[in-house]
Amino acid sequence: MTKPNNQPLIAIGFEGSANKLGVGIISHDPFTKKSSILANVRDTFVSPPGTGFLPKDTARHHRAHFTRLARKALSDAGITDPSTQISCVCYTRGPGMGAPLQSAAVGARTISLLWGLPLVGVNHCVGHIEMGREITGADNPVVLYVSGGNTQVIAYAERRYRIFGETLDIAVGNCLDRFARTLEISNDPAPGYNIELLARKGAIRGKLLYLPYAVKGMDCSFSGILSAADLLAAQMREQEAKIARGEEVSEEERFTPEDLCFSLQETVYAMLVEITERAMAHVGSNQVLVVGGVGCNERLQEMMGQMAKERGGSVYATDERFCIDNGIMIAHAGLLAYETGFRTPLEDSTCTQRFRTDEVYVKWRD
Repeated sequence: MTKPNNQPLIAIGFEGSANKLGVGIISHDPFTKKSSILANVRDTFVSPPGTGFLPKDTARHHRAHFTRLARKALSDAGITDPSTQISCVCYTRGPGMGAPLQSAAVGARTISLLWGLPLVGVNHCVGHIEMGREITGADNPVVLYVSGGNTQVIAYAERRYRIFGETLDIAVGNCLDRFARTLEISNDPAPGYNIELLARKGAIRGKLLYLPYAVKGMDCSFSGILSAADLLAAQMREQEAKIARGEEVSEEERFTPEDLCFSLQETVYAMLVEITERAMAHVGSNQVLVVGGVGCNERLQEMMGQMAKERGGSVYATDERFCIDNGIMIAHAGLLAYETGFRTPLEDSTCTQRFRTDEVYVKWRD
């Protein structure tokens, strides 16, 4: 059913590219061009300390919670007849982990058929960017997109989000997550958050350990830093074993998990600030928008803010409701595309682990 032109358009969005299953509902007013968040619910698959989340286990989690979260979102939004009140069903097409993506996509296709509504496949990265722009009001910023699976410096030009720099191997969030496994730090609520808490304690001591600084032009590399941090963690355990045996270890040589987390954060975030500043100089922007799960990190925001201030600019970031993977960002980006006439035919409603940010034609921006 086509909604009257004077009625707000409403979209439901499903995000399931990694260990978070999110469902969001948003409305766009065609006259005021303002958005209203009607529902934003999420459930996270948490694996035991020292482990990561496997695709099959994460997909099982998404299948188990999909219906419950969809019902909760509809209830929160006050939607009683979705087939007439909702305009489109949006889902994450990629990038992400294959099995979790498929679980959310199958659920979205089922709901599309059940309610007789069109589908809109959304690029996960573009979802983060558009949600960040909507929440913060950033006009045309350089975007630092940092998460467990992606690290990119992005700027908009000629209806595409152009990638100016990115990771050459693993993402910065993956680097932090894997080091949390090395230290057997809890994954609840998130390994990166728990590293941040330890790093704050390490900042008080101020013991900055040497780690490789791997900036290559506009790109970064994090795998070597992770290997070096793992070696330091092994040395720390040797020190602890010596102390337990009664052997002496000097205070100058000794370091703690807090020192390791502090050193890792300072190094990788300094790299990100450098390539972001270079992109800002290239495009002539004084705005930085930080999006993605790692964007919640207060130390990263602080370092980026200091750099932007020195350039006479400002940094924009969102809180954990919107920077961590969520369904509302998929609903918002999907509805922007829907309003330009974009649809994803049922026979093409696939998902893919490889879907680059600059592949998306951003028709809704000038």
